[in-house]
Amino acid sequence: MSDLEQYDYELPRRLIAQAPLARRADARLLVVDRTSGNLSHRHVRDLPEILLPGDCLVLNDTKVIPARLVGYRTNTGGRWEGLFLESTHEGLWRLISRTRGRLVPGETVTLLNPQGQDDIRLRMGVPQSEGEWIVRPESGEDAMTILQRVGRVPLPPYIRKGEMVDADREAYQTVFARTPGAVAAPTAGLHFTELLLQKIEKAGVSIAWLTLHVGVGTFKPIVSQTLGEHRMHAEWAQLSEETVGRIQAARQRGGRVVAVGTTVVRVLETAALDGPLRPFAGCTSLFIRPPYGFKAVDALLTNFHLPRTTLLVLAYTFGGRDLIARAYQEAIREEYRFYSYGDAMLIL
Repeated sequence: MSDLEQYDYELPRRLIAQAPLARRADARLLVVDRTSGNLSHRHVRDLPEILLPGDCLVLNDTKVIPARLVGYRTNTGGRWEGLFLESTHEGLWRLISRTRGRLVPGETVTLLNPQGQDDIRLRMGVPQSEGEWIVRPESGEDAMTILQRVGRVPLPPYIRKGEMVDADREAYQTVFARTPGAVAAPTAGLHFTELLLQKIEKAGVSIAWLTLHVGVGTFKPIVSQTLGEHRMHAEWAQLSEETVGRIQAARQRGGRVVAVGTTVVRVLETAALDGPLRPFAGCTSLFIRPPYGFKAVDALLTNFHLPRTTLLVLAYTFGGRDLIARAYQEAIREEYRFYSYGDAMLIL
């Protein structure tokens, strides 16, 4: 078996969730016990019973911005799509651009608001690699003001070909999102409600927060021949002194650090690379793959991931290749819902 074939699996298209459940915490939860190898079927709402008093649940409070842009090339009328990535102090935008034909520097694109009406123009500047451009919005407004007016929820293409409905503005956002900057949701966090978080705390589990702005590279498949050749994308993250203190207190009382999502794992493991867990702020490009030894995370709640992605590699590395491969086959056999709006797995 080649390096990447072990991260492949066949998934019936009907199992790719196209909409969230009416009640977030009703998602199914496949509990994977690394010690015994047992698999059990629960629901996310059962977490107050599954987690242990003294554990620390760590969540990512990033907020998804309406980063998907739709418009047309002003001169030709040709359809154009973009994905906003970031803005600079000078008011320039970095984005991914998609259109037929070849854009030229200086050309303008007219953005359409969700009602299909013309809005501001973007003047194309300098092309970068992999479809990225530096552009200048022809508006004095800040980026977030413009995006709130013209942007769409940046759904992944496997959900309705990326076409949002109004309900996605709330559904594709965690209930605790508070730090804007992500272009994709930290999907394991989508299952939580305010009530569930309250019940988890009442069960004696502490809750801590960090931020990682999920980037466009998250869902990209690995296209290199081996894992060692893959160039990992970088994402901005922040881990506060307060959260480090909560995690250390949990460890001292014998509790486990339970990461909600692969994004949380990357931040905590980055912050512990050189020894004890420390506060962190900056970009992480940590690629967790075998034979990585985990230093900061004891359990992982995560959604089911696409084949040949760094997210799946991380889950396999954490849970063990054979066990997680068996768990995926069990989830397919039991017709769990997959990917962003799908069900979840808890690896203990």
